[in-house]
Formats: sequence, structure tokens, C-alpha cells
Amino acid sequence: MHRNLTADMSRAPYRTIWKLAWPQLLMMLFHFLIGMADVWVAGYIDREVQASLGIISQSLFFLLVVAMAVANGAVAAISQSLGAELHMRVKRYVGLCLILAVLLGGAFMVIGLPLKQMLLAALQVPVKMRPITQYFLEVYLLLLLPYYVLLITNAIFRARKQVMYPLYSMILVTTMNTVLDLGLGLGWFGMPNIGFKGLAWATYGSVAAGAALNLAVLARQGLLKRESFAPWRWAKRALPYLAKVAWPSGLMQIVWQSGYLVLYAITASLPWNPVDALAGMAIGLRIEALLFLPAFAFNMTASILIGHYLGARQPEEAKQFGFRILRIGVISITLFAFVVWQFIGPWVDLLTRDAAVAAQAVCYLKWNVLAIPFTLTSMILAGVFNGAGATMLNMLIMGAATWGIRLPLAYGLGHMAMHNAEGIWIAMFASQVVQSSTLLYYFTFKNWQRFAMVKTRNGHAR
Repeated sequence: MHRNLTADMSRAPYRTIWKLAWPQLLMMLFHFLIGMADVWVAGYIDREVQASLGIISQSLFFLLVVAMAVANGAVAAISQSLGAELHMRVKRYVGLCLILAVLLGGAFMVIGLPLKQMLLAALQVPVKMRPITQYFLEVYLLLLLPYYVLLITNAIFRARKQVMYPLYSMILVTTMNTVLDLGLGLGWFGMPNIGFKGLAWATYGSVAAGAALNLAVLARQGLLKRESFAPWRWAKRALPYLAKVAWPSGLMQIVWQSGYLVLYAITASLPWNPVDALAGMAIGLRIEALLFLPAFAFNMTASILIGHYLGARQPEEAKQFGFRILRIGVISITLFAFVVWQFIGPWVDLLTRDAAVAAQAVCYLKWNVLAIPFTLTSMILAGVFNGAGATMLNMLIMGAATWGIRLPLAYGLGHMAMHNAEGIWIAMFASQVVQSSTLLYYFTFKNWQRFAMVKTRNGHAR
């Protein structure tokens, strides 16, 4: 029967990919706009507020690593169960993931609040910024519970191929966040002007509203009933697969982000114009983020479809969909990057008036736009392996490329061979080439399907 369910998708594969990808592309765009609104209003208030918001927003990522890891586990487990038409298992995994969202989000909130002073000290926040940063940290710690629910419920919808619901929740979050940023942060729309405190509560209110909307939809679909919350004996058998997918995914995020922090340190310690290099890198990352929005959409689409086909015991069709998504993503976004490159100079000039900083930003973008086909290959195949539950491969390959190639090469080229920041940008390009080539080799020639939940003959899903 599951073959009948997948037949329509296989007959029109590119339409299937597009139907899943475009809502997720818009979802990522709205996510991007949230950050832009926060940064703009913070900068309008005060540079200390903008700096404090940047520090805490970056720190929030580490507090959300576990949520993102559980979300990847949810996509793998639920999409594979759906492909196998095990509908009761789907419901029970939904319930289990919701329980984990509440327990983990609540636990990090309860643990974090008493340790907030220790966290501030670890962040080395300047004394002048300490009161603002502390307030942001307190509200963001309270935010953890609804944020965990939002991220994990969005993953549940994606795994069930209901990609419109995460888009609706992100539209709500973006709209509320922008209105409350302007209202509470700047006193617009007749709201009380409470300055930087308004930015913190705008984030809390909008994320809580998005989480509440998702829970309301799940309740309407009958997924919050008692039958979704399985007895402990079932949960005890189901948790190991979630954990097997989640912990390498979470560790990979930490390894990847800590690698970026070290890359910042290598750039900041350049004896030649480090401030210009850092400022150029910051501008380059912001422009580059626009190219990554469709890449993340294809990444998530790959996770959904690969999990579905492996659950339906169609490993070859899963592999073919992986190649199709790879072709669409790499070709379309490379062409988009080529168009964007024609306007790089004016875009950079909009973000800085400093000629030296602009030159560094253009140099950074030159190498990273050139790397787009390789970066896209890495991101899409990482989504494939997430859907298959093969997050261990992502962690090992991407972690090795970051710490074994990118960082040593960045120091060697930037500090010792070329004596400028371009050596660091070349190291980023080289690591992407090696990383994407290795992922593609494993996808093409190795048995990554063995990580799926369904165990069959010869380790393949059949």
C-alpha cells in the first residue's frame, strides 16, 4: 500500500520537490527578516543595545542546540514512519517529541536562570553593557520553553509533509516581532516605549504565539489526544533511535559553530588590518545569508523525502530523489549567485562607507560565492543524511573538514603564507571542496541507508 502512496510523487518528482521547497524557502526568508528587524531597531536605540543583542542572540544558538538536534531526530523518525504507513507510530513519535520539547526547554530554563551571572562572566561582557545584556539573557532564558516547542513542532509538521503550517507560524512570529519591536522598542503605534526591554519581550511574545498556533493546529488534527502519548514501555524502545539521530546532530552544530568562533579568532589576530577583515567578513556573511535561504529549503526538503522513501522501503528511489534535489539546488542557486555577483559592489557599499572594509567584503564574497556549488552540495547532502538518520556521517565529515582542513589552513595561509585575510577566505573555499566531495562520495557509493529505522536484509531498506 505504501507504494501507492509514493507513486504520485515518483511520477512527478520535480513538482513534489517544488511543492515542499517553496513554503520552506519563504519560511527561511521570514526567519531572516526577524533578525533584520531586531538589529535595525536595536541600532536605532543605542549601539550598546545592538552589541548586547548580538552577544545574546549568538549565545541563544548554543541553548537551542538540543532543540535542533531533537528536531532532526523527529524528522527522521516521523517521516520514515509515515513512509511505512505506521500511523500509530507517527502519532506516538509526535507525542514523544512534544514531551521532550517541554521537558528539555523547561530544564534548560530552570538550570540557566540561577546561573545567569556565571554565563555573563563567561561571555566577558563589558561593565557598561552588563545591565542590558543581563536583561536580554533573563528574558531569553524564559523564552527557551516556548522556543523548544516552536522548533520541534515545526519539525513535526515538516516530517508529516505539512510544510504550510511552519510557514504560517513564521509569518505570525515575524509580523508580531516586527510590530512589537517598533511598538515597544521605539514607541510606535501608541504602545509604551520601554526601549531595549521591548525588544526582549517582542521576541518572547512572538515566539510564544508561534508555539501556541502550532499546538492549536496539532490539537485540531487530533494529535494531542491521549493515544499520542504512549506508555513508558513504548517510549523506552523509541527513544534510542531519536537519541542516535539527535546527539551527532547536536554535536555537529557545536563543532561547526565553535569552528566559526575559532575562525573569527584567527581573523581577529591577523597582524595586518584585522578590524577591516572582521568588518568585511561580517558584511559578507550577511549578504551570503541570502544565498543560503534557498539552500536551507532544499536541505529540509531532502530530509523529508529521503525519510519518507526509506520508510516506504524504496532506497533506490530515495537515492534518486537525493540526486534530483541536488541537481535542482546546485544549478538554480549557482545561477542565482551569478546574478547576485553582478550587484555585489553596490550592495557592499550600502552596508559600509569604508573603502578598506568594502574591499575585504568583496574579497570574502569572491571566494565564498565561488564555493556556492560545493557549499550547496554539502547542505543538501547533509539534509539527505538527516532524513536517513545518518547524522553520524554529517558530524564526522563536516567536523573533520572544519577542524582538520579549514582552521589549520586558515592560520597557515592567513598568518604565515599570504599574510592577509584572503588566505583565510581561500581556506574556507578549500574546506568546502573537500567536505562536499567526501559527502558526495559517501552518498553515491556507500550504504548510508543502513542508518534508517527500518532494518532489512543486507542492511538496506527494502
